[in-house]
Amino acid sequence: MKLKICGMKYEDNMKQVAALEPDYLGFIFYKKSARYFSGDLPELPESIKKVGVFVDAELEDVINKIATYNLQAVQLHGNETPEYCMNLSRMHTEIEIIKVFSIKDRFNFEVLDPYEPVCHYFLFDTKGALPGGNGYTFNWNVLNSYPSTKPFFLSGGIGLDEMEKLNKFKASKASRYCKAIDVNSKFEIEPGLKSVALLKAFNIKRSQI
Repeated sequence: MKLKICGMKYEDNMKQVAALEPDYLGFIFYKKSARYFSGDLPELPESIKKVGVFVDAELEDVINKIATYNLQAVQLHGNETPEYCMNLSRMHTEIEIIKVFSIKDRFNFEVLDPYEPVCHYFLFDTKGALPGGNGYTFNWNVLNSYPSTKPFFLSGGIGLDEMEKLNKFKASKASRYCKAIDVNSKFEIEPGLKSVALLKAFNIKRSQI
């Protein structure tokens, strides 16, 4: 499973985290977030895909951010419709579209159906008061009933304390189509500032799963 580190905010910290060679780095373009990003990006290795995170943003704003920051993927955390995703895909055929769905103890997987042809990946995180960044995990057993073959990202409160849980998840039916682990708040010194030491420790243990 690949690694996505989300909520990057500070240039020097980005360089340090990029040295760990994650597969994705996420930048939040949602002004209500404590991790809202509006600065300049340093030069990052081409192997790292830059992901813009949006919540019910105007399509024009998303298009502008893709161009400004040379994004390779867009993560949609709001109530974006299948039509929205389709229009984005038509305007930027090379962009990866990740549509987010929040889960707690149950989930109606039928809501995924109209998104199947217009998204590259799904992302499942924890249902809470905020659109992402709630800091705790949902019941991963729900994903044992995942009916699709579309790859997904697993998110929501994942940190070093979840390594045993991740091991069990990797051995379960639920992990079959899990493309990547998405981490954020459990590795922060403050919102947007990541602990490189904690991420390095997690990356080592992740490679052993």
